[in-house]
Amino acid sequence: MTVQNIRFDVSTNELILLDQTLLPHEARYVTIETLEEAEHAIETLQVRGAPAIAYFGAFVLAKEAERLVDDPDFTRRLEIVGRRLIATRPTAVNLQNVIESLLELNSGDDFEQIAGEIKRRAVALYERDVDTYRSIGEHTLTVLPSGGNVLTICNAGAIATSRYGTALAPFYVGKERGVTFNVFACETRPLLQGARLTVWELDQADIDVTLITDNMAAWTIQAKGVDAIIVGADRITRTGHVANKIGTLQLAVLANHYGIPFYVAAPHSTFDLTADDAIEIEERDAKEVTHIGGQPTAPVGITVFNPAFDVTPPELITGLITEAGVFEANETAITHHVGGTIHV
Repeated sequence: MTVQNIRFDVSTNELILLDQTLLPHEARYVTIETLEEAEHAIETLQVRGAPAIAYFGAFVLAKEAERLVDDPDFTRRLEIVGRRLIATRPTAVNLQNVIESLLELNSGDDFEQIAGEIKRRAVALYERDVDTYRSIGEHTLTVLPSGGNVLTICNAGAIATSRYGTALAPFYVGKERGVTFNVFACETRPLLQGARLTVWELDQADIDVTLITDNMAAWTIQAKGVDAIIVGADRITRTGHVANKIGTLQLAVLANHYGIPFYVAAPHSTFDLTADDAIEIEERDAKEVTHIGGQPTAPVGITVFNPAFDVTPPELITGLITEAGVFEANETAITHHVGGTIHV
């Protein structure tokens, strides 16, 4: 059904990654051997999707812990590894939640035992979360109309998680149950995750999908009778503010204008209960905007604003969908459904 995006061999510590920068033209796997290679993989989006980045970071931390077991400075050096991993993607909170939870094990003098426990918990997290994303898909099926037209942006699918995805989970689970949808995927400029990844993986799974450019969204909603919009998330605060791929906010505004529901699907690990609406937004290289396929499309030296994410306020969100169910994007509901459950 889906392509496996991360492979980790617990006996050899071999970590293999599907290079998502080459999709849809080539499905190539690369071996990650060093911390520097891992940082590069996250920063260049070889691995992407907030949940997948978190699993990947956990496996990298496990590899580094085992490499450092004979180092008398193990505790301090492993802490540095964790902080370096977190710094690669400051907006995506899943990575921070997972790494900080694993670093809680970094205490004591038995470094071999610490390394072994980090590896066991990293693997358990990955395996457990298959059920998490299936649950998200099942809950989403209760609010989306069967056979409906659903719009999404970026890629919140199987290759961004352990399986099924978040925003795309209802389409995979629906297919297993014979429930169909007509999916409209925004291309997601400037890196085209919708065009390169979402369309590719849904087509691979024989799920009906139509590609549109980002600036076609309003007319598509009106002309094609879009019934709902569903997106993933990189961080959800206790107040219900959602940081997600740039372009999400404008879809929420459009949903509000046209009177259609706007849903955000994400696991509990995406929530940051310490934050309100003050979310650090990563800004990326100007060449992502001024070039396409390595070819320049804008004047040399032009000023560029390239935020990777935007923040959607809770009043524009119909519902949050997690493994716990569907609930409103407000502090009371979030505390009730998510509070105390962010763990690995």
